[in-house]
Amino acid sequence: MIQFISDRRGFTSVSIRLICIIRVLFFTLTANAQDFVWTPGLQRAYSDWQKLNVQPARRLMANEPSSTNGIRIFVDDFADMVTLLVSDDDKAFAKVKNREDARLDALRKLSDQSPWQRFAQAEVRLHWAFVKLKFGKEVSACWDVIRAYRLLVDNQKRFPDFLPTYKSLGTLHILIGSVPENYTWVTNLLGLQGTIRQGQQELAKAQQDPLMRTEAQLIDLLVRAYILKFTDADGRNLQELVRNNPDNLLIHFLAATTEQKNGHGAKALAYLAARPVGADYLPMPIIDNILGDIYLQQGQYGRASDHLRQFLRMYKGQNFLKDAYYKLFLCHWLVNQDDQARSYLQKVTTVGQLVVEADKAAQKFADVYFSKGSSPNQKTLMRARLASDGGFTDSALAYLRPYSEARFTLTAEKAEYNYRLGRIHQHRNEPEAAIPYLKRAISLSEAGQLSFGATASLQLGYIYQQKNDRDTARSYFQKALRYKNHEYKNSVDNKARAALNSL
Repeated sequence: MIQFISDRRGFTSVSIRLICIIRVLFFTLTANAQDFVWTPGLQRAYSDWQKLNVQPARRLMANEPSSTNGIRIFVDDFADMVTLLVSDDDKAFAKVKNREDARLDALRKLSDQSPWQRFAQAEVRLHWAFVKLKFGKEVSACWDVIRAYRLLVDNQKRFPDFLPTYKSLGTLHILIGSVPENYTWVTNLLGLQGTIRQGQQELAKAQQDPLMRTEAQLIDLLVRAYILKFTDADGRNLQELVRNNPDNLLIHFLAATTEQKNGHGAKALAYLAARPVGADYLPMPIIDNILGDIYLQQGQYGRASDHLRQFLRMYKGQNFLKDAYYKLFLCHWLVNQDDQARSYLQKVTTVGQLVVEADKAAQKFADVYFSKGSSPNQKTLMRARLASDGGFTDSALAYLRPYSEARFTLTAEKAEYNYRLGRIHQHRNEPEAAIPYLKRAISLSEAGQLSFGATASLQLGYIYQQKNDRDTARSYFQKALRYKNHEYKNSVDNKARAALNSL
């Protein structure tokens, strides 16, 4: 007590200074926290936007105060990305494209002591990179990806325990890791480094975060479907993800497109049939396009035609127009309504643009058809192709069973005949039966650099990879990359590169 009294003046001075320091720290930390606040409304809105349940999300956002909250900026930006990617509307993109710079400027003014500051900037850049790729702004999109990568790497170093970083950084590491060896000097020059395995580990880490778990799970499955090899185990995981998210339209849609891409049309149809519907959800005209595709594969040409026309009535974008008119052509051509079919194929040459592979394939078919006509066997091959692509292998075999290679006169048709039979056996889990047909497709395709050679090489690579014959698998993946200027080059090359890097 005596000591306390004698030192009271010094104690008081120190106390005042300490209190001042505490108050400064308190207000600094409070300001940092207020810069990035996940209010209950923003959490629900973000969840609803991820489900494409947009009307409740918009109502929640309307009740959030307009402020400098970085989370509000992030969620607003996510909403713009979702709306633009789903609508594919050029006019809407032109109206809002300047929001990227405004939001980045606003985020830079917020506290950089929060791990959300760099993460939110990176997310905004990635959102707009995806949108710009959709609307043909590739160069600007690439710069956004590079800058997002640098922000995420910096954030990981400063806040290694901040799990959301690993969702996007993991995705980028997988994409970087799928670049072939002869192009890695470009990524190294730009400071982009990463491997597929590293990226998958980071996505698994991100799934521990409650806010990012579903998105990270979905990205992981999409990477497996579109870059790596989608396995039966992946299909079961996808099924579980759909089952656990019955009100999530985005997950149902992406599950359907994933299964369709992997030749499981019946599963894709089941996911779309079970999708949530209602006025609260964002309209998705592309679903009618997909339904038209699946019914076309099943040979239900009337139902396919109805969905394709509905897609054209509701859709506002420029992608997939050629593809839709091409499929309408098929709906009539395959039932021998050639004159009506021809009018739809004429539209392929006048509408849309050549950005997505489906439109490029439609344009190529139209060019060949109008310059050379069609052969007597072409309709049979087309029916088999459609059924095979959809995984309806019994129908596909029935179309081809009466034929042999000798029945076809054109080299391209001989190559396609063998490729279709190879893929049918592959779909039926009969790899040994598939191998000779796929090899024959390659030998017939090499002189003319036909796409069947590239796709057959990719599939043989997968077959030998499954057999653990790594050297043979590697040789076929490399062969797939050597085919030039075919309509499926982007997707084939991406998968072949990823497979080579995984070996």
